[in-house]
Amino acid sequence: MYRHCYISSNVQQVLVLNASYEPLNVCTVRRAHVLVFKGKAELIETLDRPLRSATSTFDWPHVIRLVHYVRVPRTVQRKISRRALFARDGWRCVYCGSGGRLTLDHVVPRSRGGDSVWENVVTSCAPCNLRKGDRLLEEAGLKLHAHPRPPSPTLFIRLAAPKIPQTWTPYLGEAALGGATAAA
Repeated sequence: MYRHCYISSNVQQVLVLNASYEPLNVCTVRRAHVLVFKGKAELIETLDRPLRSATSTFDWPHVIRLVHYVRVPRTVQRKISRRALFARDGWRCVYCGSGGRLTLDHVVPRSRGGDSVWENVVTSCAPCNLRKGDRLLEEAGLKLHAHPRPPSPTLFIRLAAPKIPQTWTPYLGEAALGGATAAA
């Protein structure tokens, strides 16, 4: 008879830190174990449960650090996605603050030379987007509550792991978590 073991998805995720302890990404337990086993990463935090194979028992990785520094090019920005854009803007319209019927809006319309870059695309509710239309902010009588900028790298970690374990807080910083913490 087989016994099935179901483990919540947030426990199966491992925070990956650069050699400088800068948060890089989230990966699976399996990927983290392979990196540690091959000597490419070291265990920083583990869980109290063992990770078992047919013949061996290992520590269950929760936070790992790469042994060699990985240069992350800051000039190459991640592509804009609806989910990342909405999360950056707090799932609220940047014009009126409402959270209903969200859409994307170009601050400088594409028809007037505006690009689809983080600094020009914002979250807007459908009524504000319709009101603004193909006009500039001044022409439509709208004001931004916050100026758009590229999101921090921790935003993408928050999107990959919506429930951030408490044990990750020292590596991500309290402010970067945005209140999305959970017990480990």
